[in-house]
Amino acid sequence: MDEVVKIVNDIKNGNIKPIYFLMGEEPYYIDKLSDYIEQNILSEDEKGFNQTVLYGRDVSIEDIIGTAKRYPMMAEKQVVIVKEAQDLTKTIDKLESYAENPMPSTVLVFNYKYKTLDKRKKVTKLLDKNGLVYESKKLYDNQIGQWISRVLQGKGYSIDPKANAMMVEFLGTDLSKIANELDKLQIVLPKGSTILPKHIEENIGFSKDFNVFELRKAIGDRNQLKAYQIAQYFANNPKENPMVVTTSLVFSFFVNLLHYHGLKDRSPKNVAAVLKVNPYFLKDYDVALRNYPMKKVSQIVAALRDIDVKSKGVGANALPNADLLKEMLVKIFS
Repeated sequence: MDEVVKIVNDIKNGNIKPIYFLMGEEPYYIDKLSDYIEQNILSEDEKGFNQTVLYGRDVSIEDIIGTAKRYPMMAEKQVVIVKEAQDLTKTIDKLESYAENPMPSTVLVFNYKYKTLDKRKKVTKLLDKNGLVYESKKLYDNQIGQWISRVLQGKGYSIDPKANAMMVEFLGTDLSKIANELDKLQIVLPKGSTILPKHIEENIGFSKDFNVFELRKAIGDRNQLKAYQIAQYFANNPKENPMVVTTSLVFSFFVNLLHYHGLKDRSPKNVAAVLKVNPYFLKDYDVALRNYPMKKVSQIVAALRDIDVKSKGVGANALPNADLLKEMLVKIFS
């Protein structure tokens, strides 16, 4: 994130590279940087003749180089953006000749998503030497909560720890999806607000009482009544609560609990780092650790593997979700 800010500030200050090769597993920042260049290098009047968007599946490296070597019309620069550039993986080495001597009046941008170039290759070294190579790395699960807080802080908002944990739990690691939901919240909440669980429920559509987060907590607390109530809610609302997702998250909870049992250093900092979980969840793991001995956790993990297979329709004779959920809870609480 800091590197992205630096790139944007350099562009604002007129330090514009002739080539931006944006690559990596996380598409969010690739899109953000590419969009910023597309919107800010040229004026609206200049864009008509001097801004070109190409797609990797439709063009060759030779086509791109030919476009990049054109001179701008009535402007100091032209901008050429190649989207879905990962489709050019097999021929990307042909970019060497242009990367060695790029046109100073062209800003050539590659959106090379979900892949990276080998940094040892000549083409990568030339791109980095005469342009800019940026790698957008995927965040770990335990980094997403901090990312949400930083994004909101930069926009004048804060977020309650439980609300933050709920967003991570239900939206996963897709930064674009999370950013879209944060934008929705910023529309309905005034600047300076603290985002609370009720805001998540009201505006993003998650029930604060009937969700996987609360199901795991009820299971960890051995609160059978609450767990069965949530399971019934899931069975009545299968589209919003897919069985495969439910079993996967409950399974990961018990796998982490198994790791927790084996830890010698149980300091909060070490546990959060080893299990790669939001520190907010640690108290739930502490309770579950007391309620489920290591041997029982091993049995539950094995049982959940079987439930997961059944939830995918293998050897289960198409059991309804309600029956699978009940079977899962029976095996956990027995």
